[in-house]
Amino acid sequence: MEAEFEVIVVGAGLSGCAAAYSLAKHGVKVLLIERGRHPGSKSMSGGLMYCHALHKLIPEFWNEAPVERYVKRHVISLLSKQSAASLSFDGSRFSTPPYNSYTVLLSKFNEWFGSKVEQAGGIVADGTYVGDLLWDGDKVVGVKTGGEEIRSRVVIAADGVNSRLVESAKVRGKFSPSAVALGVKSVVGLPSEVIQGRFNVHGDEGVAYTFLGCTGGMQGGGFLYTNRESVSVGVVAGIHSLIKTDAKSTELLDELITHPTVSGLIEGATPLEYSAQLIPEGGLGAVPQLHRGGFLVVGDAAGFASNSGLLLRGMDFAVASGAMAAEVVTKAKEKGDYSDSTLSQYEGILQKTFVIRDLRTYRNAPRFLSNQRLYSTYPDLVCNLMERLYAVDGNPRQNLFGVVRREMKGKVSWVRLVEDLLGARAL
Repeated sequence: MEAEFEVIVVGAGLSGCAAAYSLAKHGVKVLLIERGRHPGSKSMSGGLMYCHALHKLIPEFWNEAPVERYVKRHVISLLSKQSAASLSFDGSRFSTPPYNSYTVLLSKFNEWFGSKVEQAGGIVADGTYVGDLLWDGDKVVGVKTGGEEIRSRVVIAADGVNSRLVESAKVRGKFSPSAVALGVKSVVGLPSEVIQGRFNVHGDEGVAYTFLGCTGGMQGGGFLYTNRESVSVGVVAGIHSLIKTDAKSTELLDELITHPTVSGLIEGATPLEYSAQLIPEGGLGAVPQLHRGGFLVVGDAAGFASNSGLLLRGMDFAVASGAMAAEVVTKAKEKGDYSDSTLSQYEGILQKTFVIRDLRTYRNAPRFLSNQRLYSTYPDLVCNLMERLYAVDGNPRQNLFGVVRREMKGKVSWVRLVEDLLGARAL
């Protein structure tokens, strides 16, 4: 039977929209399938997007896309129960085009991106659930949606970290809990003028916070991003840690929101929405086979995310991988050859770009970040140390080395400290 479409893209997140948009721009007959009511309706609401990949695909996209604030300041905070020790970086280069990063509300952003696919000539089918792949021998030739079969030359899986299609294509088995984290987030409303005064920003400027020490000693961290008239605050914790400790991610989020440092930043805010999402954190070792005959994998479905401890990136990986998959399929169309040998060029292209190269650079990060001292011992140690250094109570003072030695006693040895500092080379 003749293919109804040249390409079917399953999942209208960033990677799926990037693939479908790029294909449509090159005259490829593409169908973008989204199980939600519209692209973005099932997307986790807020996040931080590094702009370079989408700027390459849609130059100066921020002039038309529903972005929130460009991030001019990054703050890293180590939290104890009642204190915070923070390092702030304010970069003037981040305040000029092309911007380094923007905060976005993905529900709005992906709806816009889906409209760009349609404007480019692609077809978007929302409210449609893909149950399985359609096969001809060992080659994928379409998808099954309910009782209907839709045929295509290529299927691109962009259906998220727990992709059913990746499992169906047998390019990866069940994902391991150690390679996945759970992100929970609350978006709370604040007037723009309050955000500007409270966070010391002007116009479209924004701030991004990263928190360590807010996950009850479990592997993970927290974040806070300023939007135009809201703030996104959330916690990310490893699934394996949550299972092992029987902890509830919602309780971790409540503890972060009520921490003195965070509560002061969102005081008087109005709850708007709550969301949760699985996040790939297995690094390079968790990336599946990315291709087979008639089939490619992009974005979160491919495990394309990088957590270096300071930066959690996934959006730029998603956009870039979607665009690169489209590039390979466009070449396959020109050749009239959609075999695995042709589609395998996708992996070769990825190997030459930041997607695989950054994953390779931080390939040892997952092991380093499994160190529990990063999430309890060191945040407490630094906060206590800073408190002692700044407290003046009339008692005789110790020198800096004496204060450090006193705080470390019974918590971490000098040998362990040196080992952990050497382990940080993975970052």
